[in-house]
Amino acid sequence: MQTIELTNKPKIVGSYSIVGPKEGKGPFGKYFDYVMKNDRLDEKTYEKTECKMLELAITGAFQNAGLLISHINLLLAGDLLNQIISSSYAARAFNMPFLGLFGACSTMAESLAVGAVLINGKNFKNVVCATGSHFSTAERQFRFPLELGNQRVPTSQWTVTASGASVISLNGVGPEITQITFGKVIDLGITDVNNMGAAMAPSAADTMSAHFFETNTKPEDYDLIVTGDLGKLGAEILIDLMEAKGYKLGKNYSDCGHSFYTRNQDTMCGGSGCGASASVLNSYIIKKLKTKQYKKVLFMPTGALMSTTASQQGESIPGVCHAIVLEAGGN
Repeated sequence: MQTIELTNKPKIVGSYSIVGPKEGKGPFGKYFDYVMKNDRLDEKTYEKTECKMLELAITGAFQNAGLLISHINLLLAGDLLNQIISSSYAARAFNMPFLGLFGACSTMAESLAVGAVLINGKNFKNVVCATGSHFSTAERQFRFPLELGNQRVPTSQWTVTASGASVISLNGVGPEITQITFGKVIDLGITDVNNMGAAMAPSAADTMSAHFFETNTKPEDYDLIVTGDLGKLGAEILIDLMEAKGYKLGKNYSDCGHSFYTRNQDTMCGGSGCGASASVLNSYIIKKLKTKQYKKVLFMPTGALMSTTASQQGESIPGVCHAIVLEAGGN
């Protein structure tokens, strides 16, 4: 019903990650391709910085794949800003077809899913999938002016300044995308924009349980099960929800947002944003798969499908989560 098997096993043949200075000081710092010296990259606005980060990630991904820009047939990208302007404006720098996607913080999985299906069907040869976020753009759009310096509540998360990109192809070597489980929109009535983990955890539980059921697998069949940006609280809620469904998540489960920063970096429940899972995937996870320290990974970014207008009108926050199975394969 929700899961498809990719018989041709598309490969991630190139990847790239770029993060801000705060993110570079976290546990994954040594795995990222580039750590910015400041949050601006010499741009006049943070929005221009986010756009430039995406450009650098996309360029780095196809260069690391040993490809030229003329070899890329399609760009799939999205972000958190209104009308996905970071991705759309970044696409201006590349002479290639572009599909803009919005899955909020689940966009890395959404772009990989769409890209992998197109490659698996041999519709294109090489596709780039990308997304990113910036603390100073997302915070002032969704929460409050940065200049106010508002006190953060304990359930809040820190929007990650990061971008990641992957090149998918049938040719070359790299981790294989073997299965995709498309998620449903789940809304249990959470309205607090400072408690995104609680809003998104139910969608992660719904997709994860559907994936296990439809693929006849269980949590221990994976070296790593990783959600996107549920943060500490959301990850704990997910563990409880999955246990209620009959699945016990063990030490092989982790959340990118919860793991992104150290405890002394003062990010409350951890990181969030499109760039959290995108940068971890395109650095730490890809490298672990290439060295076969991980042989099978279930990658599950989550997204909160809200807008500032809907939130201000008192609407609840729908969540969505897509699952991607990555295998080391014969690379």
